[in-house]
Amino acid sequence: MEPQLGPKAVGLCPGRLVLLLWVSALSCSLSSLASPSPSLVPRSRTSYSFGRTFLSLDKCNACIGTSICKKFFKEEIRFDSWLASPLGLPPDYLPSYPANYSDDSKTWRPVEVSRLASKQQSDISDRRICASAAAPETCSIERILRKTRRFQKWLQAKRLTPDLVQGLPSPFLRCPSQRLLDRVVRRYAEVADAGSIFMDHFTDRDKLRLLYTLAVNAHPILLQIFPGAEGWPLPKYLGSCGRFAVSTSTSPLRDFYGAAPEQAADLAFQLLAVLESLRSNDLNYFLYFTHVDAGTFGIFNNGHLFIRDASALGVIDKQEGIQPAGAVGESRDIFSCLLSGCQAELPSCYTIPEKQSLVLVCQQLLPPLLQGKFPSPVQEEIDTALRQCGEDSLPDPEVLGAASRLKDILRPLRTCDPRFAYRYPDCKYSDKF
Repeated sequence: MEPQLGPKAVGLCPGRLVLLLWVSALSCSLSSLASPSPSLVPRSRTSYSFGRTFLSLDKCNACIGTSICKKFFKEEIRFDSWLASPLGLPPDYLPSYPANYSDDSKTWRPVEVSRLASKQQSDISDRRICASAAAPETCSIERILRKTRRFQKWLQAKRLTPDLVQGLPSPFLRCPSQRLLDRVVRRYAEVADAGSIFMDHFTDRDKLRLLYTLAVNAHPILLQIFPGAEGWPLPKYLGSCGRFAVSTSTSPLRDFYGAAPEQAADLAFQLLAVLESLRSNDLNYFLYFTHVDAGTFGIFNNGHLFIRDASALGVIDKQEGIQPAGAVGESRDIFSCLLSGCQAELPSCYTIPEKQSLVLVCQQLLPPLLQGKFPSPVQEEIDTALRQCGEDSLPDPEVLGAASRLKDILRPLRTCDPRFAYRYPDCKYSDKF
């Protein structure tokens, strides 16, 4: 059942679905590191409109999902660190926002509300969808996408197969196996029953939500099919709404470039271990990055490092092998170019080297984290291993060997104390930690 808004609420934004969210704010600073406990927020409240401007809720039903939409309506997500004028909306140019989340409106925990697409990308996407049907700029996104040839094929499909996702721009779907797609369907959290490889329990709107999410940003899907609870280096998925996803609160790696040597060594060691787990794991999937930046990885408040942004992750199924791709030109449609140019090309699955993620990380992320942190000759050993690890011209075994040597150098530089709560006090009794 769709939430019903009163006449006064509808009047705030005529003709559009509007979300009312009560926001209590004690601070206007976006740089605040911590939000006050919601229990300390004054009882007086002010209402704000969060319709198309922020959450794109006019597309929520058709496009992304509903689990977090319900949380917003139930006032179980609160933003406490901003209060922008004139409508109290958060700045629409930020990639993420700190918030508080509750399952029972009594106990709260910090979360991160992150964009699946930038405001500019979203605007471009809307115009492209409308233009594809020669419709005005304020067209119904759902109505146009429902009429596409691709979605009509999805409607008839009982199972999600590789031909249904060919041409979608996500690196996650560049080399899809049937085993991987079955995992997507079984673990898709936005449906009432997600225990079958068949989509019989999906409504038409469920199928459109899943298709649109895969076309815009597969980050929420990756969090669902490779959950942190099963040992994968990803934060907990809490839901998505409009063009935003909500997950466990994090601090980006860039915030730790000035960290003390022992913490820098610990984070670099963890980062190399994460990449190793993506290359070799019990499920026999090879996960690789197409690009990285200082916001790709994040750190929990217990010091544990994980993948903060999974949108650039590709997946190759080493168990089933690489599936033959169809003709790229024939599989391109409006879903292929919602956020990027329709001519964008992804590299062939056959050309992805095992060293790819290591080279990117050793070139771009580890140098600013480790540079000048340690006394000679340890620093020289670290710098040498980093140069070899980040050398794209070297064969895979040499790059992997350099990464292994770098881990061996970093291991004794890590300390065992309460600052590293994710492995303390276990590190006192086992070298594994």
